[in-house]
This record gives sequence, structure tokens and C-alpha cells, in this order.
Amino acid sequence: MLRVLRRPRWIAYLLLAVLFGVLASGLGLWQWGRYEDKADRRDLVEANYGAPPVALEEVLPGPGSDLPPGDEWRRVRATGTYDADAEHLVRNRPQQGVFGYEVLVPLVLADGTAVAVDRGWVRSGQTAATRPEVPPPPAGEVTVTGWLRPSEPDLGRDLPAGQLASIDLSGLEEATGLDLVQAYLILESEDPPAERPAALAAPDTRLGSHFAYALQWWITVPVGVVLVLVMARQQARDETGEPARQTRPRKVRIWDEEDV
Repeated sequence: MLRVLRRPRWIAYLLLAVLFGVLASGLGLWQWGRYEDKADRRDLVEANYGAPPVALEEVLPGPGSDLPPGDEWRRVRATGTYDADAEHLVRNRPQQGVFGYEVLVPLVLADGTAVAVDRGWVRSGQTAATRPEVPPPPAGEVTVTGWLRPSEPDLGRDLPAGQLASIDLSGLEEATGLDLVQAYLILESEDPPAERPAALAAPDTRLGSHFAYALQWWITVPVGVVLVLVMARQQARDETGEPARQTRPRKVRIWDEEDV
């Protein structure tokens, strides 16, 4: 078999088999990385989502404070007054397979800063130019409880006044002139309660099939090399005239003879 494997064609086969193994290993590592990312996100959500709410200033002491990664989906409480004139609609947001808008309304706090509150989801109007019906935020002082999320990237789209392509807090800050804290709040409840858009779905913490895919790729790593070795062994046998392995004849039992 070694004589066969020394030939250029079979060396090429081996190299291709090794290349396939390296590729399969890399794809397995990629799937494993995705699994670990989702597992870390699940652990973070499960730790923060149902925890007792804390005051907003405990997590974000000022408008220049960034949301710590470990505090994403942290449940917080804030008291202030909604600035209804600064309401913005975020386009192309899915909810149960239907696209609509998420409604952002800044809540002005006692120190003059504001936190953007995502009050929920509304269905799109008849046309893109038709503004959907949106329940107004409650007037006067209100205490809001919800979950903190970081600002989303600016998608760089030119939209009509009052609309955003993403929950880009810098863009909302520029449009409203308000001093926003560097995270937005997904509404859970308001006190006093008021009519609101449809509540957003809870975060998806499913891990998917990435773990199984990683194992499948790693199992296939040696397949190419094994296949080449089996083919090379058969080639060597064919060239030397070595007979194929004979199978033992089936033993005839007494009752088999009686059945003939």
C-alpha cells in the first residue's frame, strides 16, 4: 500500500483528504463558537430577565455611561414624564412574522436626562406613508419598569421625520435634542397603567442545533483520509494479484437439510 501512496496521484488524494479534514475541523469550531455565544446569551438573559428591578441610576449613573455587557436585559425601574412630542417609530420590526413599528418615547427623568422607552409594537399602516394608530403615552409622572438594551447601529437611511431605521440612540438624541442615557428600555409595565402598543416577545434563548452540527463536522474529519487509505489498499491488492478475502461458507444445519 505504501508503494501506491507514494505516487503523485495518490499523494494528491491524501492532500485533498487532509484539506477536507482541516475544513471540517474549522467548520466544527465555527459551529461550536456559535453554540457558546448562544449559551452565554441564554445564561445572561436567564440571570437578568426575571430578577427584581433596580433603579436605573444604579446601572447607568449618567448619560455618558455605557451599558455594561453583564447588565444587558437587566430589569430596572425609572420615574419621569414622557415627552410625547419626541415619539419616534422604528421601521421594519417583526412581531410573530408580521412587520410593523416599534414605538420609542423618551422618558424625561428628574435630573433632566431621558431614557428612550420602547413601549411596544404596532402594525404598519395601509401604505408606507400612512402613520399607524399608536396609543399615546400616559401624561404626568409615571414609573416605568422594563429591561435595558444597548443602542443599535445606525443603518444610514434617510427617513421621514419621526421615523428611525434602527434603535440608534445617537440618531434619536440628534432628532429630539434630548440628553439620552446610553441604553434604551423595553417596557414591561407602567404605573399608573395606560393603554399601550402590543408588548414585545420575550427574548429567544433557544440554543439551536449548533452543538450537534459541531459534533457532526468533527466526526467527518478523518473520513477523507480513511477513504483514501482503503482505496489505496484495494489498488495495491489489485496490482499484486492478492486474492480477496474469502468468506466462510455458511454452515448447513440439520433442519435446513430437512427443508430441502
